[in-house]
Amino acid sequence: MRRLRGIRGPQSIRWRLTLVYSGLFVVAGAVLLALTYTLMSERGGQVSVTRPDVPAPGAGVPDVRGYVREQLVAQRSDQLHQLFVESGVALGVMALASLLLGWLVAGRVLAPLRSMTGAVRRISADALHRRLAVAGPADELKDLADTFDDLLARLEGAFEAQRRFVANASHELRTPLTLQQAVIDVALADPGAGVEALRSACLRVRAAGQEQERLIEALLTLALSQRGVPEREFVDLSVVAAELLPDGGPRVSAELAPAALVGDPQLIGRLVSNLVENAVRHNVPSGEGGWVSVWTGVVDGRASLRVVNSGLVVPGDQVGVLFEPFRRVGAERVRARSRAREGSGLGLSIVAAIAAAHGGVVEARARGEGGLWVEVVFPPPPPLSIPVTTRGPAPEPPLLKRRRG
Repeated sequence: MRRLRGIRGPQSIRWRLTLVYSGLFVVAGAVLLALTYTLMSERGGQVSVTRPDVPAPGAGVPDVRGYVREQLVAQRSDQLHQLFVESGVALGVMALASLLLGWLVAGRVLAPLRSMTGAVRRISADALHRRLAVAGPADELKDLADTFDDLLARLEGAFEAQRRFVANASHELRTPLTLQQAVIDVALADPGAGVEALRSACLRVRAAGQEQERLIEALLTLALSQRGVPEREFVDLSVVAAELLPDGGPRVSAELAPAALVGDPQLIGRLVSNLVENAVRHNVPSGEGGWVSVWTGVVDGRASLRVVNSGLVVPGDQVGVLFEPFRRVGAERVRARSRAREGSGLGLSIVAAIAAAHGGVVEARARGEGGLWVEVVFPPPPPLSIPVTTRGPAPEPPLLKRRRG
């Protein structure tokens, strides 16, 4: 009865495989039977005459020939009919046997799939650490299981990153709210607070609100860049970088050659701004000879942006952590600066998301003397049809060099 409960209707893939196997067997058997019947019907040969109604002695030659021909036709017809009946019976028996064999073979073939289905049903959002871990030969089913295990690993990493991101974002948003609440409570608890005290409290609340606004804007930019680039147009990295070079802070040297790419100008501007601001913010203290270098150009037909700065020594194995949301490396980077100077911890993660949305690649290395070397390489832009003129070659675009600080 348990076996019968496991038998489902024609919607089951096991039934479909069984019917396919049996149908192919029946078709092949029918074709074989038709070929055999055709060959036997066209085949001639000597046969023995066994019927008693033979011609009388002394009959003429035509009578004997007609008799023999008639006997041959009748006997061949009897043999073909007997062959057809016996072959049909054999084909029917083998069709039933093929149904049974097809059911068994299909069940054996689909057994790993049933095991994987049961394992997948036991996996949920709270148990993404489980894996199918199918053992056996490297066939299609094992490839399917390995692919599903890789998908589970990526989902587990994504869920963990999402949980960490939500927790960090909640903490970052709660800190200025707590500060605002504390400032307001202190101001209200003082019955003799004057205008200056209340004004100072309002300014502190306003500063905390501005910090929240910057953080929310950064979160929205990160979400927008991860969603993709709906509209694209030609952007020159050198023009964008020239407009975003800082005026104060450490010494800034820029070597800006034209570097065209196709993308969202606002997102590209945010990428350049975040890299430059990050290089200025995480630098050596003022007066100690800090510097920032910005370079744009074309490398192997790809627009590139390179930002290098001096600063504190960053361990080489922790450079990748800087591109994760709300991750900061080194206690000095936190304690040596105020929260406004420290930043929201989303700058480099936004850079990575914008570069990925444009099909670009971000590479970062820690400098042994301190600071970071960061380069963003974008895919080459599609070719444009430029009209040909006969007034001589166009002049080379100028190389923009700027030095500030």
